[in-house]
Amino acid sequence: MLLSILVPLYNEEEFVGHLLERVLQAPLPEGMGREIIVVDDGSTDASIEVVQQLVNSHPSVIRLICHERNQGKGAAIRTAIRQASGDFCLIQDADLEYDPREYPRLLKPLLEGRADAVFGSRFVVAGERRVLYFWHALANRVLTLMANIVADLNLTDMETCYKVIRTRLLQSIPIRSERFGIEPELTLKLAQREARIFEVPISYYGRTYAEGKKIGFKDALEALYTIARFALRQDIYAHPGGHTLDALTAAPRFNRWMADTIRPYVGQTVLELGAGIGNLTQLLLPRRKRYIASDIDGEHLARLTSRFGHRPALEVRYCDVANADHFADLKGAVDSVICLNVLEHVENDCLGLENMYRALQKGGRAIVLVPHDQQIFGTLDTALGHHRRYSREELCQRMKHVGFRLENVLEFNRVSRYPWWVAGRVLKRQALSASQMKLFDRFTWLWRRIDNRLPWPAVSIVGVGVKH
Repeated sequence: MLLSILVPLYNEEEFVGHLLERVLQAPLPEGMGREIIVVDDGSTDASIEVVQQLVNSHPSVIRLICHERNQGKGAAIRTAIRQASGDFCLIQDADLEYDPREYPRLLKPLLEGRADAVFGSRFVVAGERRVLYFWHALANRVLTLMANIVADLNLTDMETCYKVIRTRLLQSIPIRSERFGIEPELTLKLAQREARIFEVPISYYGRTYAEGKKIGFKDALEALYTIARFALRQDIYAHPGGHTLDALTAAPRFNRWMADTIRPYVGQTVLELGAGIGNLTQLLLPRRKRYIASDIDGEHLARLTSRFGHRPALEVRYCDVANADHFADLKGAVDSVICLNVLEHVENDCLGLENMYRALQKGGRAIVLVPHDQQIFGTLDTALGHHRRYSREELCQRMKHVGFRLENVLEFNRVSRYPWWVAGRVLKRQALSASQMKLFDRFTWLWRRIDNRLPWPAVSIVGVGVKH
């Protein structure tokens, strides 16, 4: 285990050396190492020289990265996040307001697997805090209240500078704020990603403005603007494929249409391959005796655990459809394999079908939905990582080749064919937007009634194969 400690630095020559010494000596859970990434944000004092001396003494632990000009705390943290290689990222200001001896308390919910992010709260009473400015504390509470209203949280200290977040989750979130707006931005985006956020009490030794405190009224206004800005947009994935998956959460009627299409073929014990963030899982899970939701993306698995970990019939599992080793203990384990929009991502799709066949009981069904028709392959497919789009004949041939008896082949979603072609071939888009999906979803009742009557090919086809 490795902890990445991210230190944004600007004109702290008096304090940063003492701070880094404390960080080096801070207790960590057994077996955990540390890396310290200091990003100097254009300091005009001797901060860089102070840090460089410590880098020379601890070259394997401390790294120093320098911005040519001052850009703001958010920009510095964004640079540090890109360089982080630990399991968790802890943001540590370069002053002495927060105590590194409290690292074990902050890390405990993460190490126990209960949390994705932990905020150190100055207002949960359990430690020491220096009594300072009333108006500053009031502003913090107002900003926390506004963030809670927008994000539907019950935090006590959104503006805390002690935040610890799983590194892969943090690196998958785009950060736009340059200055202190990073605190509400991160809070809102973690909430929108349905991350499990915990708070723990921390001690706080705040500075006065005479002692060098940098945040002020202007930053409070920026925080309010940031809350309003990100309340109205779903900018929570750095990768376009994530945007598309998230956009599909804004289309519950469309997801229900897809689930209803395959539901007649789904049995009581299910393996869902490529469950993503659980858009179909939540619809197909009820009344199943056993439901294995699997994926190869760690953030998808974390979100599945967050959304459905309390459901007794559900098991979240890392499983690569193209890796036979991942199916070694699944031989004959289920009566249904659901594989929706996954096989096109696999270079050796026949191996993927063989693994599905292996996981099924005799007489069990594989329900395989794939994108249809190579003629509409475009930038959307490329951004989503598609190797191909299938013809009806190609899908049937591959399923029969591994031993399946084809029970049915369904065409699904003809209505989207030309919008998909325009978005991917004409406009060269790389993601579907949530607003587009919401608009499309609103008329799903109509699409369901007319889809089978449209004269052109569907966007997707579903093969239902039975194991002999």
